[in-house]
Amino acid sequence: MVPSAKKTSTMTFRIDEDVLSKLRSESEHRETSLNTFVNHIFKRYVEWDMYEAKVGMVPIAKPIIVELFGKMTKDQAIDMANRIGKNVVRDTALFMQGDISLDSFISWFEARMRASSIEINHNIKNNIHTFIIKHDLGENWSLYHTTVLELIFREVLEKKIDFDYNVGMMSFKFIE
Repeated sequence: MVPSAKKTSTMTFRIDEDVLSKLRSESEHRETSLNTFVNHIFKRYVEWDMYEAKVGMVPIAKPIIVELFGKMTKDQAIDMANRIGKNVVRDTALFMQGDISLDSFISWFEARMRASSIEINHNIKNNIHTFIIKHDLGENWSLYHTTVLELIFREVLEKKIDFDYNVGMMSFKFIE
């Protein structure tokens, strides 16, 4: 089955010339059209940026995350995931998506990873979803996130999930 084309609308905007020049330059650098690039910016805004401050997210540099999680013990990472991580992630996804179904959570999780500049690969084969996440943020970051995701999938989404992780990557699978 061929997916239907998304409906588009034509709009006219007045844009500061300096901003437009930077947008054109960046779209050329990315080897994409200005229209595609601006649509990508708008999509990111409506999927993530407009909610980020409302849900208490703050940008933080990767080296700081590496240092913070690196100073934790494995037990501390698991404890933090159990005490606050599950509720924060569930509540944030619910606020941003409007509900907490499997599809809405996956959509939110993918948007979160993209907004965090973390590489994510999502494959679906025979109703088995496989996520591979390359983060380079340390083993405790992986452990924290696998713990949070396991709690959400088990307690909220009522799905069994299998994990694997190391210092720079994590992966998980579940059946739809």
